Amino acid sequence: MMFFSDSWLLWILGPLYLLWVSAWIVMRLRRRGSTSTALRFPTLKNLQRLKPSRTLGLRRLFQGLRLLSVALILVAMARPQTGRTHTRVTTEGIDIMLVLDTSGSMQALDLGEGVSIADRKNRLEIVKEVVARFIEKRENDQIGMVVFGEQAFTQCPLTLDHGIVATFLDRVEIGMAGDRTAVGSALGTAVKRLQKSKAKSKVVILLTDGRNNAGSLSPATAAEIAKTVGVKVYTVGAGKRGKAPFLVDTVMGKHVAYQDESLDEELLKKIAMQTGGQYFRAEDRAGLESIYGQIDELERTEVEMSSYQEYNEKFPWFVLPALILLLIEVVLLGTRFRKVP
Repeated sequence: MMFFSDSWLLWILGPLYLLWVSAWIVMRLRRRGSTSTALRFPTLKNLQRLKPSRTLGLRRLFQGLRLLSVALILVAMARPQTGRTHTRVTTEGIDIMLVLDTSGSMQALDLGEGVSIADRKNRLEIVKEVVARFIEKRENDQIGMVVFGEQAFTQCPLTLDHGIVATFLDRVEIGMAGDRTAVGSALGTAVKRLQKSKAKSKVVILLTDGRNNAGSLSPATAAEIAKTVGVKVYTVGAGKRGKAPFLVDTVMGKHVAYQDESLDEELLKKIAMQTGGQYFRAEDRAGLESIYGQIDELERTEVEMSSYQEYNEKFPWFVLPALILLLIEVVLLGTRFRKVP
């Protein structure tokens, strides 16, 4: 891409050049209409049969080369340049494992208040939407996902391809890992994925709405392992306090039933405190969005950007043609196309 280092000269000299060209054209027109000299001939019949002189036309053309030469010199004075900008990005990335509860209790409809219960989205649907936006913000981080219910498994390994993570997130469904809640197994699976990570910071964001009632690994043991390998755990408890509404199928159709919350906040607080993280409680969609926004701010990736530019002066491309045109004008108008007074 070409640009002008001293483009301000074009704004000053450009209008002056246009005025000079206009004056040159006006003077040429006046000379052409002038009748100051004349020759007497007894008849014009022979002169009318003469064809227009090509020499005269070429002479005018070469006189016009002066306009082009000056234009090229003006452009050269503005210092045309071409260049490239190189940017090098150095990141000290964060590896993040998202751990999502898919047990049956995630069908509760208490996070989407503001609309009728029949039109509300369940907890998992709202969590998926909020987590998807969180993933979009973490451009320089590796992100993976673990889902859990009665069992825990890796839904997506750590990757920088966030499109793949979003695709796997979209496929998460309630009950895909069973209806019970294995918090310890889920945390242990996520920590195992981060164990060999060489990232400066390793983070687990564990979201659940229940208490540990399944799995072969206790939450306390999983938290101890996380602390040992340097994994920070943020825990998020989802759901309103008190009874939560559910839509259940009955012989009379859909019916709203209410169940008491089963969230074990004390356990989630202990896990977070033991690993150097924090515990959050999300009682509605806005609260959930705020929590993931806070975690996003707490765990910022350090990005160092250094850029350098290469410039190549291109004024010779304009100066040399201008000098050649001026030389052609001087030589031809002084010899072949010379005007004799």
